[in-house]
Amino acid sequence: MVLGTGSHVGKSLLTAALCRIFAQQGYRVAPFKSQNMSLNSAVTPEGLEIGRAQALQAEAAGILPSVHMNPILLKPCGDMTSQIVVRGKIWGKLSASGYHLGRVEELLPIVRESYETLAAENDVIILEGAGSPAEINLKQHDIANMRMADLAGAACLLVGDIDRGGVFASLLGTVELLDPHEQARILGFLINKFRGDIQLLEPGIRMMESRLGKPCLGVVPYLSQLSLDEEDSLGLPSLTSTTDAAWTPSNDPTRPIRVAVIALPSFSNFTDFDALRNEPSVSLQLCRTPAPLAHADIVILPGSKQTADDLVWMREEGLDRCLLEHAHKGLVVGICGGMQMLGQEILDPHAMERSETTQGLGLLAIRTTMQPQKITRISAGRLVASSLFGQPVPPLNISGYEIHIGETHYLEAAQPFAQLGSDEVVLFDGCTSPNGLVIGSYLHGLFDDDIFRHAFLASTRAFYGLAPAINVEDWKRKREESLNRLADTVRASLDLEQIFAWAGLTYAPQPAASSAAHEVVPR
Repeated sequence: MVLGTGSHVGKSLLTAALCRIFAQQGYRVAPFKSQNMSLNSAVTPEGLEIGRAQALQAEAAGILPSVHMNPILLKPCGDMTSQIVVRGKIWGKLSASGYHLGRVEELLPIVRESYETLAAENDVIILEGAGSPAEINLKQHDIANMRMADLAGAACLLVGDIDRGGVFASLLGTVELLDPHEQARILGFLINKFRGDIQLLEPGIRMMESRLGKPCLGVVPYLSQLSLDEEDSLGLPSLTSTTDAAWTPSNDPTRPIRVAVIALPSFSNFTDFDALRNEPSVSLQLCRTPAPLAHADIVILPGSKQTADDLVWMREEGLDRCLLEHAHKGLVVGICGGMQMLGQEILDPHAMERSETTQGLGLLAIRTTMQPQKITRISAGRLVASSLFGQPVPPLNISGYEIHIGETHYLEAAQPFAQLGSDEVVLFDGCTSPNGLVIGSYLHGLFDDDIFRHAFLASTRAFYGLAPAINVEDWKRKREESLNRLADTVRASLDLEQIFAWAGLTYAPQPAASSAAHEVVPR
């Protein structure tokens, strides 16, 4: 089990790295996190919702994601409550105290059953803790850390983040706040995100080993530009709050496309734009003020956990006026909740988010009604039109996944964006404005497909009279390379023979550059 001294110390990616390393050794391995709090989620092949980090870890292990990998998902609603998703479906909405003090215990049998299901199918499970195991105010009802370690009989590895500073105090403090039997479960520690001279770190490591009575299993260097999914918004790039010097008027036909993603207060599934951000011909900014929109080529309204509230926030910040002005001459894209905002109105008769009707931005001929049940499914289809932003394109397939409680209806003269499913069962997705400059889709992950993304960017460049991009990114290949680079780095940094021994397995060292070391056979 990978535990951390706090949030965002690197537990999720280290878990992914270990999943890949065990898989590369030929073992059947799966990730598990009993309870995750995140607005960044994914959909399993069965149409069930789990945390995005566990989907990435499954990818690293070479297996399909399963709802058993993350049986409880907490999705913050912005009013000190969270939507509770159990085994992929909405279970309720509770305050933090209502959940921790009143209901969490009844979910423990479900957590146990999911863990045991995975354990029966695999040689090893890599568990991930949540936050810190030493949150003494929450510990009594914490089912994500030491209690889960006891249930699984797991050997625990404690991770400290040196990039934040205070790594030795956080490691020592975490262990000191645990009960003796919990301390005994932690068999070693590691230091993550190190950049500097290892010789200067060594005395501190030796002192920490002496104080804790536990070995340091390694020091993992800071890895930049990994291009792998972040679990929560702590991993997002800095928000743009003032005019950015990089976005000034330019007549250079080779300049990058400027993509402004409005960072809504309840911004969800922010990994939707990782593939765009990594394109060499794209400059992408996350924005919460109107200024950057003035120089943007594309403004994107992303997904939102609280669509109507975030639309109200946009109006309070003046972002709605800037977006509407931009729509007269530029391109606008809405994904999921962002598409709902671009419609005529959002009705909420069941008070799922707000009890009253919220007027939309009026750029698409759609109306959305919030429903008690959530739609979660993996979807694929094709673009309806033979053009994108008024530029001709070949027939384009699209794919992604849906997570939404809104049911969207087309109004008169509405033009669907895509046709999903088969010819026998036709479902339409999204909407396009009459002039073709505003598009919306329910599909998260829309830009992950290389062919569609490249056509999208080529159409944008043609619309603005820019030269075709010289280089484009192969996103699937880059993700695979990033997972292997992560695994190679962890392999070179940790005492894997000891970690494998904890799991009762044998580690056979392999050179990081060998094809055998990288091979993961999907199962």
